[in-house]
Amino acid sequence: MDKIDKELDARGLVCPLPILRTKQSLAGMISGQTLKIVATDPGSMIDFQVFSEQTGNELLSMSQATGEFVFVLKKR
Repeated sequence: MDKIDKELDARGLVCPLPILRTKQSLAGMISGQTLKIVATDPGSMIDFQVFSEQTGNELLSMSQATGEFVFVLKKR
């Protein structure tokens, strides 16, 4: 994977906070940059897929390990 431009720690936050924080982070980024998000809310797996579809920001990857969910979004 290419370099990560920014990281967001959303551990301990529950819906809708991980998505809201992601929106805030993306707002300060330029098109083509990547944002890595680490969350602990199980609902975030679906939330980030829907967020990507609705906003046009590309979901490059999502993975799960030891109760954490890791997403990489590319800003449109």
